Amino acid sequence: MGKIAFFEDKNFEGRSHECSTDCPDLRSYFGRCNSIKVESGCWVLYEHHNYSGNQYVLSPGEYPDHQQWMGFNDSIKSCRSIKNVYGKSWKIRFYEKKDFAGQAAECAEDCASVYEAFKFQEVHSSVVMDGAWVLYEEPNYHGHQYFLERGEYHNYTDWGATSPAVGSFRMITEF
Repeated sequence: MGKIAFFEDKNFEGRSHECSTDCPDLRSYFGRCNSIKVESGCWVLYEHHNYSGNQYVLSPGEYPDHQQWMGFNDSIKSCRSIKNVYGKSWKIRFYEKKDFAGQAAECAEDCASVYEAFKFQEVHSSVVMDGAWVLYEEPNYHGHQYFLERGEYHNYTDWGATSPAVGSFRMITEF
């Protein structure tokens, strides 16, 4: 089981709250989040309550300000622990059109540039066959993040994106 601590101010100062389970609504514990300590496990943090808005995937470590986890602001309103994703194989398939249509590309390793590797301008649907993955809106693991676990994603909105832009991705491995 994972453990994470949120702090209102930078450098682990101010009011704090610890979690060891999924929490759909952190609003009653703190108004803003400017630093985080992930003691164990991997976590998906969400900008809004009920697991919506911008997503941030964090592994164990210390994040003294929101820029350290590539946060766009100091708003963290829900979180969930990433469970049952550790294994010996990872495999993801991308499609250039929704509902698994158009050209497909399959991968079993990190990719810093979707365009360079697969010549895809956009990714509209995906199937995660093994493991769990983080998609990034821009190349070289930058921009908005989207957590995908085993399952089918018929359209990019299924993983919480507002556009089909996928610039890079990486697998989540045991930390």
